[in-house]
Amino acid sequence: MLSGLSSADDLNLPDLGDSASAIVSHQQEHDLGQAFLRLYRNRVPEFGDPLLTSYLESILEHIARYSKLEDKHLDLIVISNPQINAFAAPGGIVGVNSGTFLYAQSESELAGVLSHELAHLSQRHFARGVENSQNASLPTIAGMLGGMILMATGAGQAGMAAIASTQAASMQSAMHFSRQNEQEADNIGFQTLVAAGFDPTGMTTMFEHLLEGTRFNGQKVPPFLLDHPITEQRIAESRARLVNVPLKPHYDDNLEYQLMRVRVQLFYEENPQKAVKRFQSEIDGESLNLTASRYGLALAQTKTHQYDEAEKNLRVLLKEHPEQNTFLLSLADLDFERQKYPESLQLVSAILKNDPKHYPARLLQSKILRSTKNYTDAEQVLQDLSKDRPGDADVWYQLAETRGQAGNIAGVYLARAEFYVLNGVFDKAKQQLNFAQKLLANNYVMTEKIKQRLLEIDALEKMSLQI
Repeated sequence: MLSGLSSADDLNLPDLGDSASAIVSHQQEHDLGQAFLRLYRNRVPEFGDPLLTSYLESILEHIARYSKLEDKHLDLIVISNPQINAFAAPGGIVGVNSGTFLYAQSESELAGVLSHELAHLSQRHFARGVENSQNASLPTIAGMLGGMILMATGAGQAGMAAIASTQAASMQSAMHFSRQNEQEADNIGFQTLVAAGFDPTGMTTMFEHLLEGTRFNGQKVPPFLLDHPITEQRIAESRARLVNVPLKPHYDDNLEYQLMRVRVQLFYEENPQKAVKRFQSEIDGESLNLTASRYGLALAQTKTHQYDEAEKNLRVLLKEHPEQNTFLLSLADLDFERQKYPESLQLVSAILKNDPKHYPARLLQSKILRSTKNYTDAEQVLQDLSKDRPGDADVWYQLAETRGQAGNIAGVYLARAEFYVLNGVFDKAKQQLNFAQKLLANNYVMTEKIKQRLLEIDALEKMSLQI
């Protein structure tokens, strides 16, 4: 993306060699992965919680550090769906359903899922799947990605048919290779989980939760289990891996994970008032995680406009955990909700003083500035954020809206163009750039940049047609 437009080596892993790269290069995987992400983003609702996104980005970055990924840069998409699901696509694309937090009871269980998915990437299972077929070609991997999009958007049978139509190998061979992939991803994911310092039992207990969940009559099988079938044998293999790993007497679960889990639980609560009663009942019953229950209560009270009670609970939490930015930001959100903008901005500034790159705080800062009609300052905050997060479609959307309020019409068109590119809507992206080009006709530098960007978008559009 043109920034100018925006004014554990010790793991015993198999050597893949270069055979897969001879069929599908790393660059081709990256380009196809990005094309997949644009189409996928345009077809599924994103969860839209900056705190949850920031948390997942942080844990993925940590796990990747201990993985065998050559390129440890990952692009995350968080899908708004109450079912458990996670996937990895070529080019470092990782998708996680918000509902995964409803199933994973600890951070190590979530990390087990993510480590498994990163193992699919590090072992290049997509490229090796293409290599394994009798009709290995770039369109084959594109067809597999297209099938993933269809399945993710609800057309399960059509998605499976799309994948099957691109595979010349027999179904039995394809299924055998898939089982090999899953076993390899389990083995390597487990080693990564251990190296990254998580409780290695997390992968096993997560498998057990999933298997137990499928035993209820009438329950729809989550997409994750269609792609990653859980069997007693797989759980037994997972338990066997624990024998040779020295376990610590105690693993501390990350408080931040439990806080994020509460946010997701509250999102899917049908009645916020019921959530108030549930979290209060947990506190009265001496919850095993009193801090998370109190946090959930404060959030539920905010949603039900019990602002004074919510503030009291957040201040109790801050007194106990003064270093916890999540509580500070939630208090700032509360003040913003009450239109106490100076107080909200002061809290956000305190977070940014210690962590200038804190993504959720910067987003809230821009919202406060817009609400107080400081549009130029808000625009600068979002423009800086777009440079740090060029692949974040929501940032570009907010930047376009803010530029409109600031009277920067050409800037609106430029930001909208990037928003549309990230969502794979190339015709509208080019339309926006053409609008900007007319307004900037006397600016030679910008018009040349726009021309170049239009050429880049044509190339991206051509790539998307392969999926």
